[in-house]
Amino acid sequence: MKGVFLFFFIFLPFLSLAQEEEKFEKATTLIAKKSKSPIATIDQYKIITIEKDSIVYDTSLTIHDEYRFNYLRKDNFGLMPFPNEGQPLNTLDFGLNKYESLPKMGFAAKHFNYLEIEDINYYSVATPLTELYFKTVMEQGQSLDAFITLNSSEQFNVSIAYKGLRSLGKYVNQLTSNGNFRFTTSYHTKNKRYILNGHFTAQDLYNEENGGIINNANFEDGDPEFKNRARLQVYLTDANSFLKGNRYFIDQRFRINPKQSTNNLFLDYRFIYEHKFFEFIQTTIPTTITSTTGNTTIYRFGDAYVLNNLSDQTRFNEMKNKVGAVYENTTLGEFKFFLQDVRYNYYYNRVIITDDYIVPNRINDIIQSFGGEYSYRKNNWKGLFSYTKSITDQNLSDLSATIQYSFNPKNTILFKYQNLNRIPDLNYTLFQSSYINYNWYNNFKNEKINSLSASADTQWGSVSLELTTIDDFLYYSNDDTTAQQVLVTPKQYGSSLNYFRIKVSKEFKWWKLALDNTFLFQGVDQTDDVLNVPQFTTRNTLYFSNHFFKKALFLQTGITFNFFTNYYANDYNPIIAGFYTQNNTKTGDFPLFDFFVNAKISQAQIYLKAEHFNSAWTGFDYYAAPNYPYHDFMIRFGVIWNFFL
Repeated sequence: MKGVFLFFFIFLPFLSLAQEEEKFEKATTLIAKKSKSPIATIDQYKIITIEKDSIVYDTSLTIHDEYRFNYLRKDNFGLMPFPNEGQPLNTLDFGLNKYESLPKMGFAAKHFNYLEIEDINYYSVATPLTELYFKTVMEQGQSLDAFITLNSSEQFNVSIAYKGLRSLGKYVNQLTSNGNFRFTTSYHTKNKRYILNGHFTAQDLYNEENGGIINNANFEDGDPEFKNRARLQVYLTDANSFLKGNRYFIDQRFRINPKQSTNNLFLDYRFIYEHKFFEFIQTTIPTTITSTTGNTTIYRFGDAYVLNNLSDQTRFNEMKNKVGAVYENTTLGEFKFFLQDVRYNYYYNRVIITDDYIVPNRINDIIQSFGGEYSYRKNNWKGLFSYTKSITDQNLSDLSATIQYSFNPKNTILFKYQNLNRIPDLNYTLFQSSYINYNWYNNFKNEKINSLSASADTQWGSVSLELTTIDDFLYYSNDDTTAQQVLVTPKQYGSSLNYFRIKVSKEFKWWKLALDNTFLFQGVDQTDDVLNVPQFTTRNTLYFSNHFFKKALFLQTGITFNFFTNYYANDYNPIIAGFYTQNNTKTGDFPLFDFFVNAKISQAQIYLKAEHFNSAWTGFDYYAAPNYPYHDFMIRFGVIWNFFL
């Protein structure tokens, strides 16, 4: 009964507003008819991706919007969240990893919430457009994402957005405080001879790091004393990590011939400058474990050069300049040749010298490469073929091909191939810390990746197949054989890994009911267990949807079931802000049920969810990673509201 009252308390004000808006829209339409002024249609509001694909802005409410209503703002199937919003996510689906030939900074677990170049969109809108996102969090905070874009003319657009998160969490030392600011602009001349897209991002991601719970039995036994999760002991009570980054991006194209014709020549130029800063801070080095037999002191990450106030800082900056010449034929497609210059500097403020080794303070390099691209878009065909090869001393290359054919808007097949020779991420090569065991300088080989995939999206369902071979695979693992310490170092696997993946999606509809299913099957052929994945992962949603109140309200309600099989899940290490391979503790084989009620009223989408409502009666064995439980049952509420001015 309380749920019914809560439902009407939330939705009735929106229904009233919707009826008023409906009256206003009718009056506005009538005035517009009399004055014969143009009315903007939804196809005049467009999202433009980095690949220059144009997508119509969509305000409908579907089951896929339910999957995307999270802090990442995208479907997180194949990712296992930690107990607090804005923390790392453990990767269940290895196929989600994307590779490129150039080295990255590293600290990958901190980058789930970091907006990369491909995450930034550009816009073209007939009138100013605003989107407001709000969602409650686990404890004491909120998640917000505010966005506005406008065109001062048909040629010039700007957008400003900020995503902010603060969540205290249920466990000790688990606060999250993140901010992602982005500004975009796009411009083209009336004849589209010159086109520019640019953006600036400023991002800061702060997490308190507790290292996980110490005694899993206290969590799993269901003891009422520990239902208050703040009573569970954790390894770190005053540690935190911080990632900050600023990026400047400009992408320009100029057509040499004054007028568009069958044959066109273009000049392309892309500039990227990015600076990142990562810091791990820990005030108290030893961990005190309290038990009925007394107190025990351990050093979770081994001995340190300092007694307290540990502060590890890593800096990275990178500048890329890419110049290309393009020949376009409206029949044959587009041919592009380019030169790229990449300069990066990854550094610390000291050099470490011991009797056994020397750890330098920086890696900096200049990588120059050349390449070509061929793209074709005509009728039902779409293809992209590209090749990049270094011309400086570094041995890197990237050969990729994508072919897509659309039988009609509902049926498409896609084939992809990639052959990659990539430089290791920089924190595999060089890392410094006040922890003695966390200092290294390596000379690893390049990773070699061969990947072939095929997918079909049809009106009957979707299926994708991927086969990937990796040579000289890089990973982290723990060198300590006890359960008390975590002494993680990078390794390179000397044999080949063969990974395969099949993903199937199918929705069944009957009357106003629907059952949406996604199944993932994975396997790895390897001599040693260095790459662990769950064999089977599934998400199934049974839901009801219908219009009410003369179609003023569209309602969607149902239950989502998530499950993955038992496997040796990667564990998380806050010092390197990354996951490492472990083969001691298995995670999985627990069900996750969510109940949701979503509604669309005018331009507002309202979300109400009871997350993990089965937690109290299916056993306390749910972990995102060893020592890191998934969150308990909670009710969360959120809104996405669009304004077309």
